[in-house]
Amino acid sequence: MMVRADMHVDTSRWSGEGTFTSLLVERLKQIEQITAIRVEDAPASRSEADYNFISNEIFVAFSKVERKKSARRLGFLPGSRTVVEPSIAVSELESALARFPDVGPSDYSDEGMIQYLRTERIVPPYQTRGYKLVELVRVYEFSRDAKP
Repeated sequence: MMVRADMHVDTSRWSGEGTFTSLLVERLKQIEQITAIRVEDAPASRSEADYNFISNEIFVAFSKVERKKSARRLGFLPGSRTVVEPSIAVSELESALARFPDVGPSDYSDEGMIQYLRTERIVPPYQTRGYKLVELVRVYEFSRDAKP
């Protein structure tokens, strides 16, 4: 999958850990309304003997659309003004991601965030005990003008 020419993907603050995070970034690149993606390691990541907890945050910027909105001038004169708003809402992004069979529905979402929690049991070769890999990924919207 090639990155569209108008999309900016920033992974400079991400260690690259998390297979589900990688998959999610690839699926986000396929959604046309997204113009920028930024991936960061969250400070909650930690590793113990029995488990490995990876926490990542993904920030996405949506393309903007203009629409006319009716308004009154001076309280009584009818008129209109142009409003610039995102082309897609976070709830619509959640629905779009849920349509990918390898992503599926989120574990939690609200108007500003989508959260996925994935667990996997890892048993390395030649060891009697394995460990549990827990990956938490949160997706937020950000304005491309402001830095997250």
